[in-house]
Amino acid sequence: MIVTVDASAATPPYEQIRVQVRDAVAAGQLAAGAKLPTVRALADELGLAVNTVARAYRELETDGIIETRGRAGSFVAPQGDVGQQQAQVAAREFVERARRLGLDDASALDLVRAALRG
Repeated sequence: MIVTVDASAATPPYEQIRVQVRDAVAAGQLAAGAKLPTVRALADELGLAVNTVARAYRELETDGIIETRGRAGSFVAPQGDVGQQQAQVAAREFVERARRLGLDDASALDLVRAALRG
């Protein structure tokens, strides 16, 4: 995940993070189930206070864009209606399994295309 913060901008840093993550999810750059960096790791990477990143994550969670699973971390939440959410979760599970099986992206996509045709 690539997030940048412009210290000279009028927009507060937590809001810059929130908007960038929201936009990445909306654009499909961050898929449902994608793990986000820890609050501490992102704060260190951006040179910000931990509380700044924590506020951005809290607001993203309140907006339903991410979900926090305790010590497991923060993840992109499924978006859209219930059917769309379930499809996003299924797609993420397929990708994880395909990677565990050693398939490259092209082979995994070929399998999906074949399944859609069948």
